[in-house]
Amino acid sequence: MRVSPLSLPLARRAWLVGAGAAALALAGCSSTERAEPYANNEWLQTGANRIANLALRDNLLSVRRVQLSLYRRNPREWRKWCASADEAIKRTWDSISQNEPLPQLHGAYGIDAVRLAFETAPKPFEGDRVAALVVGWAALLKQANGDTWEQNMLDGVSAENSFRAARNFEISLWLIGSKTGPDGQPLLLATEISDRGRNLLVDRELSKVVARLDLLAAQADEKYRRAALDFGQNWFLGSLGPFFSMVPKN
Repeated sequence: MRVSPLSLPLARRAWLVGAGAAALALAGCSSTERAEPYANNEWLQTGANRIANLALRDNLLSVRRVQLSLYRRNPREWRKWCASADEAIKRTWDSISQNEPLPQLHGAYGIDAVRLAFETAPKPFEGDRVAALVVGWAALLKQANGDTWEQNMLDGVSAENSFRAARNFEISLWLIGSKTGPDGQPLLLATEISDRGRNLLVDRELSKVVARLDLLAAQADEKYRRAALDFGQNWFLGSLGPFFSMVPKN
C-alpha cells in the first residue's frame, strides 16, 4: 500500500493532537488530586478573594508554628496559666476564633497585645507573652484581610493595613531577638545557632508572613491602579476590535 505524501502531515498532526490531549488529561488528573474540593462559599468569591483567603490561612499556620516553637524554648510562659503547651495553644486559638479576649490581656487587642507581650516597665507583664503575641498577630492579619476571616465579593484586602501589619511583624521579630528583661536575659528565646544545632523556625515563618502581607498590599494597590487602564482597554477593544479583525494579515 502506497502512502500519499499528503497523508504524512495529517498523520503527524493527528498524533500530536492525541499526544497533547493525553498530556492535558494527565495534567488534569494530577492537579485534581492535589487541589482542594470546591466549597459552597467559593461561588461568592473572586479570584482575588480566594488568594487573600489562602494567604491568610498560610499566615495563621505560620503563627501557629511560631507559637509552638516559642513554647518549646520558653515553657515558663504556658505554665503561667495552663498544664501543657497544647492546652495553651488550644485556649489561645479558641479565644481568637470565638472573639473572646483572654483575661490576662486586660482587653488588649491587635498591636496593643503585641506591645503588652514585651512590656517590662514600669510593671512587667505577668501573663503569657507568647499568647499575647499570637492574639495580637491574629488580629493584625484579620484587619489586613478586610477585618474578616474569609473574604467574599464584598470584601477586599486593605493595602494600608496589610503594609502596616507587615511592618509590625518585622518589628515583632526584631523585638523577640533583642528585648531583654530587668535581669538582662531575653524575654523570649527564639533563634538558636550553637553546637547543638540551628533553630531558625521563628525567623523563617515570620519572614514568610511579612512577604505574603507585602505581596497582598502590592496586589491591592495594583488593583485600583489597573481599574482605569482595564476599563480603557476593554472600551477600546470592544469599539475598534471588529475593525482590526477586518484588516488582512500578511
